[in-house]
Amino acid sequence: MSVPGESSHFIMAPEIRMRELNSLKIEEKNPRNAAVMMLFYPKESVTHFVLILRPEYEGVHSGQVALPGGKVETYDLNYTDTALRETEEEVGVKISMVNVLKPLTKVYIPPSNFWVHPFMGFAESRPDFVLQKEEVAKVIEVPLEELLNENNVVPQKLTTSYAKNIEVPSFELNGYVVWGATAMMLSELKMLLKTSMEL
Repeated sequence: MSVPGESSHFIMAPEIRMRELNSLKIEEKNPRNAAVMMLFYPKESVTHFVLILRPEYEGVHSGQVALPGGKVETYDLNYTDTALRETEEEVGVKISMVNVLKPLTKVYIPPSNFWVHPFMGFAESRPDFVLQKEEVAKVIEVPLEELLNENNVVPQKLTTSYAKNIEVPSFELNGYVVWGATAMMLSELKMLLKTSMEL
């Protein structure tokens, strides 16, 4: 199936972010590239996917919920390689365990000046997660049905790196608030899955 594209991102984008993206000439900023993995696996016969909680640190993504992944290194062959390598480094999922399904639409993150390239993948059994303590405070295992449940889309008042006390659309997943670029990527995933279920 073709992916829904940027229109699905906008559903979960804060209004202030939308205005900023519309006015930016992104390529002129010479953004760096990163890749993340949306990894599905069975847990107690239920499909789950993994998110991570970033540790508290001096930076724009401190304490946020994210997908496992990170920046492209010179030795990566492509963005798929980056997503697989970073997933193994951050949460200990062996590259050989992951079957990559397809790429989704990249998302630009203004505060850190990154293009983030998401990929869908699955493992046939639940991985033994091993955390990279410097990068990951906790692994969050989310039943896929939580993402598809419309009741888990809620507005939140948050203070971000670019605005204070603003209302942003978010997912509440497994007791955690997921917003920003991660929510935008998960919105595309959600729309893709719901569309496939209707076919």
